[in-house]
Amino acid sequence: MGRHSRTLRPPVDQRADTHGRDELVTALYQEFGRPLMAHVLKLNGHDRQWAEDVVQETLIRAWRNADKLDRQPEMLQAWLYTVARRIVIDGWRSRRARPEEVEEADVDSVYVPDESERTLASMVIYEALRGLSPEQREAIMQTYMRDRTVNDVAASLGVPPGTVKSRVHHAVRALRRALRDRG
Repeated sequence: MGRHSRTLRPPVDQRADTHGRDELVTALYQEFGRPLMAHVLKLNGHDRQWAEDVVQETLIRAWRNADKLDRQPEMLQAWLYTVARRIVIDGWRSRRARPEEVEEADVDSVYVPDESERTLASMVIYEALRGLSPEQREAIMQTYMRDRTVNDVAASLGVPPGTVKSRVHHAVRALRRALRDRG
């Protein structure tokens, strides 16, 4: 059935003839269902389930208003697209107006962070830092923990920047060895 090939005819008395309305909606779906679905998918962000609901609601409204519809294919398509667009707009508005519903989490599936691993890691790092010389430990603390530049640390300690770099380099190697040995 070509889109411009014929005019969809209403039954003689549409208010009394539910069967005629059903035939009209069937014809509308056959003629415009796919393009209407594609149109709605573009409007709603490609949510297929919602698009199917919108198309269904649009056809229900066509069924309700069958006696008022202009039967020219271009007019029918324009009417269907307009109704579908308004349904999508209403859907977007209602989604913004109320918070999204979420299911309550099962108590057994709720994740509670276990700080024991973090505490254990901190203890291992603390022990590894204690194995460094006081100079190396200070260089690591200033550069890594306090996020200071080598030049700033050198100025505050009263040593050349190369000395700070050397202390950091040797401290990092010692820490790697100590942490690898501790597993």
